[in-house]
Amino acid sequence: MHKTYSNKGVIATLVLPGILTFIFAILAPICLSVYYGFTDYSGLGAYQFVGIDNYRELFKDQGFWLSVRNSLFLAIGFICIQHPLAIVTAVILDRLAGKAEGFFRCVYFLPNVISVAVIAYLWKFIYDPNFGLLNNIIKKFGGEGTTNWLGTGTAIWSVLIVLVWHGFGWGMLIYYTGIKNIDPVLYEAAAIDGADNKQTFLRITLPLMKPVIQINVTLAIISALKQMETVYLLTNGGPGNETQFLANFLYKQAFQSFRYGYGNAISVIFVLICICATGLLNMIFRKEKEA
Repeated sequence: MHKTYSNKGVIATLVLPGILTFIFAILAPICLSVYYGFTDYSGLGAYQFVGIDNYRELFKDQGFWLSVRNSLFLAIGFICIQHPLAIVTAVILDRLAGKAEGFFRCVYFLPNVISVAVIAYLWKFIYDPNFGLLNNIIKKFGGEGTTNWLGTGTAIWSVLIVLVWHGFGWGMLIYYTGIKNIDPVLYEAAAIDGADNKQTFLRITLPLMKPVIQINVTLAIISALKQMETVYLLTNGGPGNETQFLANFLYKQAFQSFRYGYGNAISVIFVLICICATGLLNMIFRKEKEA
């Protein structure tokens, strides 16, 4: 076996498929995006090399900066709303036993296995200003119940609620798995020392969950930046550009406005933002570990 894995031919055979997949599925598309980002390509026919004109226009484009702001707003919503709730839920699930634990774990994860199209249209009916469930509940409690939840002023918050709810299961499941990997002996020792639930959570669970929190926060920011399908089906960026996010803005420019070159310039900036966000998070968590 040692001789087999020390053979260069065998090593190349095992490594080559992964390298080819990386080149053709990731590296080549990124390189093509960089190239087309310097052109006025419409997606069809001939095109010309325009240099950095697309990038100059991009940094003056208010729609682009609004989509960046909305993506950052969504990322903050994930980190400050979704993930604290996910951690608390994971802790509660860990303390349940038997069938109840498995049942609630499935219930909380259920939205993640439902089609994005179903999710979007379900919430459209909930938010409907005429016969929607939300307005009917408000009417039952004496309110007016005529709010257009996907209209101006409320649309961004409505979209945030849908996306927090839809992605809640993944975050909760990752935290739940991280908690299950903590040695129970530590909790037993804390109980013997007289620590209550709050002290156990703050002194044992949270510190040992830092690597898991880092992964989850990174995934949350990347997820916020690449939100597309749910937003497209729910509001398509409307009203106006109020719920426009980076990925949706990119799609509109490239495939609806037929500005494929401009869309690729957006995608290059998009990739750079993701890399910078990931690097910044790694630096923050590294400093915390050193402290």
